[in-house]
Amino acid sequence: MSIQLQAKNSKELRVAEFCRTNETYEMFLFIVLLTCSLATQAAHWNQFRGPDGTGHSSAKLPIKWSETENIKWKTKIPGRGWSSPVIWENQIWLTTATPEGKTLTGICIDATNGKILYQKKLFDIKSPQFAHKFNSYASPTPVIEKGRVYLSWGSPGTACIDTKTFKTIWTRPDLKCDHFRGAGSSPILWKNLLINNHDGADTQYVFALNKLTGKTVWKSSRSVDFMDLDPNGKPKRDGDMRKGYSTPHIIQLNGNPVLISSGAMAHYAYKPSDGRELWKVVERKQHSASTRPIFGHGLCFFPTGFGKGQLLAIDPLGENDITQTNIKWRLNRSGVPEKPSLLLIKNHLYLIDDQGGLVTCVEAMSGKEVWSERIGGNYSASPITAQGNIYAFNESGKSTVFAASPDGLKKLAENNLDSGFMASPAVHQNALILRTKTHIYRVEN
Repeated sequence: MSIQLQAKNSKELRVAEFCRTNETYEMFLFIVLLTCSLATQAAHWNQFRGPDGTGHSSAKLPIKWSETENIKWKTKIPGRGWSSPVIWENQIWLTTATPEGKTLTGICIDATNGKILYQKKLFDIKSPQFAHKFNSYASPTPVIEKGRVYLSWGSPGTACIDTKTFKTIWTRPDLKCDHFRGAGSSPILWKNLLINNHDGADTQYVFALNKLTGKTVWKSSRSVDFMDLDPNGKPKRDGDMRKGYSTPHIIQLNGNPVLISSGAMAHYAYKPSDGRELWKVVERKQHSASTRPIFGHGLCFFPTGFGKGQLLAIDPLGENDITQTNIKWRLNRSGVPEKPSLLLIKNHLYLIDDQGGLVTCVEAMSGKEVWSERIGGNYSASPITAQGNIYAFNESGKSTVFAASPDGLKKLAENNLDSGFMASPAVHQNALILRTKTHIYRVEN
């Protein structure tokens, strides 16, 4: 094998000679390519929960920080919003809104110095829908790719922005849905489609837009709806029981892409190219699913939401209604999260519940609980994992770093910032990008 290198000094010439003559050139080249690949991945945190949508990062992140330690920059964010940051190269994008929801704004921040590069009102809402005080009017996380970012506030508006010129390419303010307590589902990209869930008190559906034009490509209504009877025997629709906040996820199943998605009363799989429903699992005792489902070891993992929350492990090889046949195990106990998404690390699932910070480790294949210990606090943000550690961020501003180990809770650090976390973290190179209720931080050794 030969290689041509232009060396500027004798040291580079010696390296070139080594590469030409040594049998380990292939390994040398592999390491270079792997390093480049990891560097590219570390430069992009393009969607809710990162590049693969599961909260995993290859970065070497700091373990300890505070308001005065390992903070490279700190920038105040105007308005109020719980959307998580997304990153492409050196741009950080997020959304915000005025507290009453009448003005919806997109923001871009320089990842190297924290300066605001773009801040623009994209939608004026004369009569905002109701949003619960626990939620915000800017909770869905954007999704970004080279040259374009897609910002969503749910039904009030979705916008596509050119990330070089900052010009608005298209907007969609007409995607009907009564979010009832505020929007939460974040859009994702697949090929030329921008896909999202709208599960509201009035209507529930999954839809795909052409990412280049914003036009609707397909729309699939949920096939399971909740309806109860009032004391007079008349049909009654309960908004909470019809509401969902979850973000959809694309998995590969036998070489084919499958869109998995949690609704209000059921969990579904769709064909992402046309929205055709493949199967569903119906769980009528739960509602308002909020976590992003994940896939591994041949199973889909769905926390079922509020109410009598459970964790379901579902075999995705089925058709139509597979409720009675394809649930391989279910975890029915306190500690199943309602809002924070799961982490699947090797053979184990790690769960952090909303109230009290109970961390539970579960065998992914069997659902058997391995250990459960409390780290304290209330949680809305989803945890992430990097270099064998788990990072958890609570609503009061405390962050707990602990080892991802089936041998029990091994706490490495507790860190505090001035304001609490509703947004989930992002990663840029070897830094954490953390959005609190008031500011965004770059945390770096």
